[in-house]
Amino acid sequence: MTLKPAVRISRRIAEIGRADWDACAVHEDKPVNPFICFDFLDCVEEAGCAVETQGWGPQHLAVEDETGRVAAVMPLYLKGHSQGEYIFDQAWADAYERAGGRYYPKLLSAAPFTPATGPRLLVRPDVDPDLGRKALLGGALTVCERFGASGLHVNFPDREEWTWLGQAGMALREGQQYHWLNRGYSTFDDFLADLSSGRRKTIRRERRDAVQGLEILCLTGGDLTEEHWDAFYRFYVDTGSRKWGRPYLNRLFFSLLSERMADRVLLIMARREGRWIAGALNLIGGDCLFGRNWGCVEDVPFLHFELCYYQAIEWAIGRGLARVEAGAQGQHKIARGYLPAPVHSAHFIADPALRGPVEDYLRREMKAVEEEMEWLSEAYSPFRQSGDA
Repeated sequence: MTLKPAVRISRRIAEIGRADWDACAVHEDKPVNPFICFDFLDCVEEAGCAVETQGWGPQHLAVEDETGRVAAVMPLYLKGHSQGEYIFDQAWADAYERAGGRYYPKLLSAAPFTPATGPRLLVRPDVDPDLGRKALLGGALTVCERFGASGLHVNFPDREEWTWLGQAGMALREGQQYHWLNRGYSTFDDFLADLSSGRRKTIRRERRDAVQGLEILCLTGGDLTEEHWDAFYRFYVDTGSRKWGRPYLNRLFFSLLSERMADRVLLIMARREGRWIAGALNLIGGDCLFGRNWGCVEDVPFLHFELCYYQAIEWAIGRGLARVEAGAQGQHKIARGYLPAPVHSAHFIADPALRGPVEDYLRREMKAVEEEMEWLSEAYSPFRQSGDA
């Protein structure tokens, strides 16, 4: 099969359409990643969250085969800032602009506002993946040049794709998150049995204290209502305000998400005497539960751990999911069974004067990240050592 040399640019994912996009994004032989599906990306655009006025100008790429069918697609945004990305390059931008350069706009391939690993160069399963990827990467670099962007950045690709991007000439970066892995557990108690005795006692105490006087509900599919989203949005905005930040997602986004992807949503909510006080939003992948947002309007000790970590683990075990990815940052997750795991990004910097220093920095940073992950796993792992009853 051959591909047409021209790469089509779409200013909205709706111009490509669900059928053509998901034909490339959803493969029967691979676990579904909800963040690169048409519906999620369309929701953030239709809600006005990932659009030009917010510094996220869609420039999605599509490559067609000789019959005119879409053979490969790539989520791509022209960014006017580095917010909502979770791969931090603000120091590069500051250094470049102090030297007289212009870092923004830049091009970014990612799932907006989402620090979750997944494919970015999406190729229809009956198309040669190498051929599709080359066409998409070539198209993205052409767009980079056309807009005078400072570079192209691919955030949170899967490891195989990350390796391919490095072989294609992009600079590679490694960071870390904290993921929980299912080691064949049948129950939450099976997981606890895998921990040191001290950690088992602590987690049982935290869970007991967190839920005193509360009702905990795990909501998905048809159980989700606008009442739940009204409450959760209050939590979400409150968290953003207390962190001196600006919430990236608006209220409309959550209604659209519930309307189109309810079966991929797990909303874990806490209620006291009929009043919602806290909630944690997760999206359900084919083999992974992705923790995304949390918030509360009442300070309850350990409730954050219960809703975001322990309930997520229990739910994932009950559905046979392989892991829980709890989002960015947070060494406190280690004590709850979430161990350091590598996450990746790939970068092309157009100006050689910036490219060289960035590539040198990334080589040194990667060594430091790998050493830190190894040290954290050895020094702070909550799992039983040999001889620990």
